[in-house]
Amino acid sequence: MTTQAQPAEATTLKTCCANLYESDWARLLLGDSFHPGGLALTEQLGTWLELGPGRRVLDVASGKGASAIHLAQRFGCDVVGVDYGAQSIAEATAAAERVGVANRVRFERGDAESLPVRDGELDAVLCECAFCTFPDKRTAASEFARVLKPGGRAGLSDLTRSGPLPRELEGLLAWVACIADARPIDEYAAYLQSAKFTIERVEPHDHALSEMVSGIRTKLLGAELMVKLKQVDLPGVDFEQAKAMARSALESVREGKLGYALMVGVKGA
Repeated sequence: MTTQAQPAEATTLKTCCANLYESDWARLLLGDSFHPGGLALTEQLGTWLELGPGRRVLDVASGKGASAIHLAQRFGCDVVGVDYGAQSIAEATAAAERVGVANRVRFERGDAESLPVRDGELDAVLCECAFCTFPDKRTAASEFARVLKPGGRAGLSDLTRSGPLPRELEGLLAWVACIADARPIDEYAAYLQSAKFTIERVEPHDHALSEMVSGIRTKLLGAELMVKLKQVDLPGVDFEQAKAMARSALESVREGKLGYALMVGVKGA
């Protein structure tokens, strides 16, 4: 498994992730759902997690709230979203109020490695395309187990990797884009198993990642043109680096080096 980041490095990574996901740049490239497969795969995870009315769910790294809101609307469950970014929490809260689910969905600022939830409170935990960015994955998995009731389920969707990745897929930008520290599927399973989860189901969805990266490449070209025409302002964006990373990511998916998978684990008694 990967070496744990030092405290200062970990804080920098968390802050950079939060800042990027809160930016106009992220919304332009990713829309409202910041993970491959969008809300369709969110709903699939919700089904595997056995969500329904009366079930209490935690969405870890909830971003701007699209998944939490969708789960509440689709399954009638109560959802708490936790995210490191204060701006994301504010936007997610406003979105829940706007669509009339604020009575069943709320958002709090928090850290996946120290969740603001009491022991054994929840029926399910969801974490989409974010676990691989957590500097201390073992602690995060332990936190998932701590807040769940016995028999509760944890659902992950995340990037997977097989072998070394190209140079363009290293560094801070690739890390916050959920690529640089993507792990083999067996390692994700091992993190959950170390927290006393039994792996119930794993399903690959590499096609969803391929479609997302292809869409990002197209949007990058459009964004670069809009900047040149002064129709949008994206200060500090290195388009050449971003395009090289997207191109390399798509090649890695096609070569089987990068993929995407859903996983559900059940907490023991």
